[in-house]
Amino acid sequence: MSDDYAQLDATGQAELVRSGEVSPAELVDAAIARAEALNPELNAIIHELYDEAREAASGELPDGPFRGVPFVLKDLGAGLAGQPLHMGLRPLKDADFRFPVDTYLGARFRDAGFVTIGKTNTPQLGILPTTEPKLYGPTRNPWNTGHSTGGSSGGSGAAVASGMVPVGHANDGGGSIRIPASECGLVGLKPTRQRISEGPLIGDNMSGLTCELVVSHTMRDTAAILDAVHGPAPGDPYVAPPPLRPYVEELEADPQGLRVALITESFTGDDVDPIVVEAAEKAASELEALGHSIDKPDLSIFGEQDVTPTFMARWAAGQAQILATLGTAIDHEFVEDDVEPLTWALAEIGKSTGASEYLQAVAQHQVLSRMLAGLYETYDLLLTPTLGEPPPPLGTFDDSGPDPLTAIMRASLTATFTAVFNVTGQPAISLPLYETGDGLPVGVQLAAPFGREDLLIAIGSQLERAVPWADRRPQVFAAATA
Repeated sequence: MSDDYAQLDATGQAELVRSGEVSPAELVDAAIARAEALNPELNAIIHELYDEAREAASGELPDGPFRGVPFVLKDLGAGLAGQPLHMGLRPLKDADFRFPVDTYLGARFRDAGFVTIGKTNTPQLGILPTTEPKLYGPTRNPWNTGHSTGGSSGGSGAAVASGMVPVGHANDGGGSIRIPASECGLVGLKPTRQRISEGPLIGDNMSGLTCELVVSHTMRDTAAILDAVHGPAPGDPYVAPPPLRPYVEELEADPQGLRVALITESFTGDDVDPIVVEAAEKAASELEALGHSIDKPDLSIFGEQDVTPTFMARWAAGQAQILATLGTAIDHEFVEDDVEPLTWALAEIGKSTGASEYLQAVAQHQVLSRMLAGLYETYDLLLTPTLGEPPPPLGTFDDSGPDPLTAIMRASLTATFTAVFNVTGQPAISLPLYETGDGLPVGVQLAAPFGREDLLIAIGSQLERAVPWADRRPQVFAAATA
C-alpha cells in the first residue's frame, strides 16, 4: 500500500483518512518507510522526527482538512517548539538549538492536520538557489541525481518530488519556493507579501522580501493549503488584502479572455537558456488555445533598471542581521570559521552597508514595484520562464574560490525571473509544464497583481487540465522502492 499512497496528493491522502479507509498512523508509517528507503540517495531529510510523528499520528490530531497527512518542514522558517533548527550553521547544531516557540505558520500546518515526519535540507541561511550546505551535504534531484534540486527549499522539493510526502513546507526570498518547484517538477506558489504571517519571531524579513507556503504536486493541494494557513496574526506589521472567496473555489473558475504579457528577456541582463524561453513560448500557445490573448510588452520604461545591486544590499544586510540575532540566541559571537565563505562575505558587506544605502535600496525597489504594477493596467498576468536555465549540475555554485561572491553572482541567471517578484511583493507561481530533452523539469512562471492569488490558482488549474503533469514521475520515486 505504501506505493499506492505515494501516488496520491495530500488531498487524496486526506480523503482516505476521512473515509476511514486508512488511519493517520498507517499513512505516517508508510511515509516514514518511503523516506527511509529514498533519503540515503537523495539527502532530503536532515532531521528525522519519526518517533514524534508516530506518536502524533496515533493520538488525537486536529480535525483539519489534512488530518493525518505526512508532511515535512524546511530547516529554515516555520516550525514548532522543540524542533531542531540549524539552517546549515554548525554553531546551531553544536548548541542543539531548537525552536523556542511555535511559529504561527507551524501551528497552522499542525492545526490543518499535517503530521511532520522530518525537517528538510537547505543551503546555509537559505542564501543560494541550490541545496548544498557544507554542514549536511547536497540534496540530489530525483529526476537526475547529478543535478541540483534548486534552493533554498531544495530538501522539501526532493522529498515531495520523490514521493516521500505529498507536500512540503517551503519559503521564498528570491525564488526559493519557485526555483525548487521548477527544478523538481512541482507546483510552487509564492504568495503575496504578508499573505501568510511569519510571526511571532519575524515581522517583515529584510523589509518584506520573504514569504512562506509549500511545494506540491497539484493545484488543488496548493489552493486548499493556502486556504488553511493564510491570514494575519497578532502583531503582524501589515497584511495582504483578504480574498473574496475560498481559494479552492477558483479551481473550477475557467477564466476566459485574459490579457497575458509574455516576457522572456532577463530582468538582470543574463543570457537566458533557449530551452526555458521555448517552454514559456509553448505555455503562451497553450494559453492562446484556451482563449487568452498574448502580447510582448514594451519594457523600455524600465530602462537600465538592474535589480541585482539593490537586491544584494538588502540580502547582505539580512545575513548580517540574522547572524547577530542567532549569536544572541545561543550566546555565541559568529566568526569567519563558523560559516561558509559566501555567508561571511555577505555578512561583512551587510555590516558595512549604511542605513541610508539600505533605505535607498528599499526606495528604489518601491519605484520598481510601481513601474511593474503599471503593467497590470494593460495586462491581467505576466508570463515568464520560471528560471533562466534548466536544473544545473551540483557544484555549480561553488564558493570555495578566491572570491566567494562569484557563487551568488552566478545565481543571478537562475533567479533572473523570480527575485523581481520578491522585490515587488506580487504573487507568482511556477507550474511544471515542460522538461528538457534529457528529462529535467522546466517550470513556467505566471505573476499576478498584488493580492490576486485567486487569479493564479484559476489559470494554473486551467493549465493543469490542458497539460496534465501530476502523473509524471522522476527516476527516483517511491513506487520503485517496494
